Amino acid sequence: MVEQLSTGTPRRRPAITDPEALVEAARNGDPRALARLVSLVENESAELRRLLKVVVPMTGHAHIVGLTGAPGVGKSTVTGALVRHYRTEGRRVGVLAVDPSSPFSGGALLGDRVRMQEHATDDGVFIRSMASRGHLGGLSMATPQALRILDAAGFDLVLVETVGVGQAEVEIAALADSSLVIVAPGLGDSIQAAKAGILEIADVFVVNKSDRPGAQEAIRDLRTMLAMARYADDDWKPPIVAATASTGAGIDDLAAAIGKHQRWLASTGLLAERRRARAREEISAIALAELRRRVGGLPGESQLDELASRVAAGELDPYSAADELISG
Repeated sequence: MVEQLSTGTPRRRPAITDPEALVEAARNGDPRALARLVSLVENESAELRRLLKVVVPMTGHAHIVGLTGAPGVGKSTVTGALVRHYRTEGRRVGVLAVDPSSPFSGGALLGDRVRMQEHATDDGVFIRSMASRGHLGGLSMATPQALRILDAAGFDLVLVETVGVGQAEVEIAALADSSLVIVAPGLGDSIQAAKAGILEIADVFVVNKSDRPGAQEAIRDLRTMLAMARYADDDWKPPIVAATASTGAGIDDLAAAIGKHQRWLASTGLLAERRRARAREEISAIALAELRRRVGGLPGESQLDELASRVAAGELDPYSAADELISG
């Protein structure tokens, strides 16, 4: 279900506004309730704290798979092919596709759903496009909480497709259980890309469009890069999967690699460790945002403005000002 209403004329159900009722309806398969919950998260609703108290105890079941890579490598096509594969296994799949927001209008095309229309009428699939709203790192600020909603709704896997901003798009590594880095032949020097951070976050490498010239060179470059890395005997060494997502070639191998990584995480205890680290970062981000909100106040009226004036005038050093601000 791609967040669209049926084209038929069924009897319209009354809108649900209570968070607890929305969660219950979403767990019972109501796509409208699920869409409404994600909207509450995106819009930072006043009901968000109450909602999360209900949702959090229901989470921890879904395996989160992040897909990242430069624009044009076929992230949406790979995502759609994985959805098709997992549905043949009877597994419920949620997709969060993050699109870039315009720096001028603030809007976003939200076009990833266009490439996944074959799943639009499938009750076992939920696809939500989200605008990045200017947030860097390839994700939206609302992504972590939206993931919780889909997890609580009973999905077995949640696929998170990032914006595709290029070499610095590494935030997905802190959010996903398994991170896929997708590359394609003819889109630049793989070794040059490896000097940046994006290829270092991969749990699985995907060389998409592997039926095109240059695919073997891309695979060779990745193998060379991995050969230069040092791995302990019990470390996970990222596999390289060649695929052509538009035809489905290699997708079974990709799903198998994801499953193998999931089992490795569980057997080593790293799955729980990653999720603790994720929660730690999330708590810190929320606490810092709340601190900024509390100390910011209105321009010219806050304690922060007063301290800033004293620092600018040379009357106070910034460390002492920060201590004074924190101590209240």
